[in-house]
Amino acid sequence: MTAASYPETERTVPSRGRQRASYDRELVHALLDEGYVCHLGFVRDGAPVVLPTLYARVGERLYVHGSTGSRPLHAAGQREAGLPVCLTVTHVDGLVLALSAFHHSVNYRSVVVHGQARTVTGPAERTAALDALVDHVVPGRSADCRPANARELAATAVLAVDLEQVSVKVRGGGPNEEPEDLSLPHWSGVLPVSVVHGAPVPAGPPAPAIPAPGYLTAYSRP
Repeated sequence: MTAASYPETERTVPSRGRQRASYDRELVHALLDEGYVCHLGFVRDGAPVVLPTLYARVGERLYVHGSTGSRPLHAAGQREAGLPVCLTVTHVDGLVLALSAFHHSVNYRSVVVHGQARTVTGPAERTAALDALVDHVVPGRSADCRPANARELAATAVLAVDLEQVSVKVRGGGPNEEPEDLSLPHWSGVLPVSVVHGAPVPAGPPAPAIPAPGYLTAYSRP
């Protein structure tokens, strides 16, 4: 049986805003499944590097992919223990406008994952990971497109990061106001932020004229 929460570790306990932190496994999974893009941080030649990339969660593991010549994928393949990484996913839910400039903020939900990224070399896991990456963005799409051929697979590398050291931080609600500011003649409150998906736009010639599949016309995110 899987524990309901991830363990609190030195890396996952924030130094500020601890009251906003959570280690709830179900919440972590939900926030990861809702997102599209993660930021993958690592150290190269003594300097920090952060790259935006697509990802997918399969159980207690995250997959990211890229060119075999990309820095993190190349570095991970050179290390037996894997590449130390920090992976983050953030959702912005609202812009918080306060009576004072100091108390302006953002409502957000974020996940931070620390771990060792390893290069996926097994053919079965690579195939499953690449299918998961496509289906994470648009569920059902991997079965409705041509799979990667040998040349494309040779140019593609996949990294895996296990979900072991994980934390969530959430900020919600309105602005935090100072009592002496409450009489100021300024508007305060929250401007909600949400992601909206439009109607599918076909590629047009020379692509075939085919009606958009149901998984696109009825597309929605958790």
